[in-house]
Amino acid sequence: MSRRWRPLIAVIPALLAVGLLPAAGATAAGPGAAGSACTGQRPLVPGAERVVSHCLADLTTAALPAGLTDKDDYTGLQSRTNVNPTRIPGVQLDGYFPDTSTTNTLHGWNHDSQFVIRLPQNWNGGLVVAGPPGTRRQYANDQIISDQVLARGFAYAATDKGNTGPELYKDGEKPGDAIMEWHLRVAQLTVAAKQAVARQYGRAPSRTYAAGLSAAGYLVRWQLEHFPELYTGGIDWNGLLLTRDAPNLLTNLPPALRAFPRFDRKEPGAAEEMYAAGYPKGSETLWKPHYLGLWDSLQRTIREELDPDYDGAAQAGTPFCHEGTGAGCDTDYDYAARPAAVHDAVERVSLTGRITRPLITLQGTYDVLLPITRTGDVYDKMINDAGRGDLHRYYRVEQGTHTDGFYDFAPTVVRPMQSCFNAAFDDLEAWTQRGTTPRPSHTVPLPTGNTTTGCTL
Repeated sequence: MSRRWRPLIAVIPALLAVGLLPAAGATAAGPGAAGSACTGQRPLVPGAERVVSHCLADLTTAALPAGLTDKDDYTGLQSRTNVNPTRIPGVQLDGYFPDTSTTNTLHGWNHDSQFVIRLPQNWNGGLVVAGPPGTRRQYANDQIISDQVLARGFAYAATDKGNTGPELYKDGEKPGDAIMEWHLRVAQLTVAAKQAVARQYGRAPSRTYAAGLSAAGYLVRWQLEHFPELYTGGIDWNGLLLTRDAPNLLTNLPPALRAFPRFDRKEPGAAEEMYAAGYPKGSETLWKPHYLGLWDSLQRTIREELDPDYDGAAQAGTPFCHEGTGAGCDTDYDYAARPAAVHDAVERVSLTGRITRPLITLQGTYDVLLPITRTGDVYDKMINDAGRGDLHRYYRVEQGTHTDGFYDFAPTVVRPMQSCFNAAFDDLEAWTQRGTTPRPSHTVPLPTGNTTTGCTL
């Protein structure tokens, strides 16, 4: 492990055992307005370098003022057809932990390891912790997770995972460092949020769940494999998969980058190449927006983080380089042919399937960023092979895609998965709190009525 992370890694065992102490110099602003929502609040986040507190009449995205959420951070993750809960009073804490990188510019802080914690007035005794999908920041889950769990009475905490944006690979000394920080920042926030909750309500949370979409789904899996003491269970939604060998993210995307331009030109055989690479029949409408906005940028960003030597002195390659360009072009990237050192770097951040807390996984069968046969199906097998299948439920959601915003683009092709997440979350709580065993893993068919709200797991 790089020297940069040794201090944080060294304290993780202590965090798990006794928690963090308040950092010297931590600051806290008083509540914005007096009221029952903030009675007795003690807005300290142990270990934070800065904390700002806000007393609010509504913690949901329907009413949060500018600066306490960021629409750009969650745009496209939820369908516009979704109706979210509102009118949940409480306290919001914004702040950051000590860090040296500055990819997160929110609040004008230019400081990474930012977080948000929301403490509802009517608390049910639980806590939900999340990281953001992709290269987004701490407000990315405000609609898809925060609004949903606050309405159930849970406290909520989210981190920017220590680095953000398309140049996150600059954070660290060696390949994989930026991703390794993601895991540690989620654990750090979980410990601190538990103590912030205890300070606010006078008792620690009785249950703590990890939840996340895409890269944050991968973080849920990692937490349940490596820091299970912190959690009661987790829910992962279209989670990213990294393994030392195929399949993984770096083997999934290059075939699409090669075949899609020929498919778009209607060249013979290109569609068959896409299907063979895991991109399902019926999802073709989704391919072009993913090619233009997601496949290329994700491949280059993660490849630069894990295999920076591939393109020499360049950083994150050449956008949309043409098939056949050769070395340094991510379209032609061949993970299997890369040196053992690259596979070692990927292994540092790879999943094993050895979860030790209950996990519910959701994945859409029309996920064309992380094809289900190369990701969810594989992780389910890894869990079973590790002998942990009794702790896992895996629901393949028919015609769900990677993010629900694509339902607005192609409503006749895909279904939103928000209602499936909500149902799965309720099932996870029933499983871990009342011993109500969820249904066995299966494919969730399309609902017969309203596809925007119906989901029976």
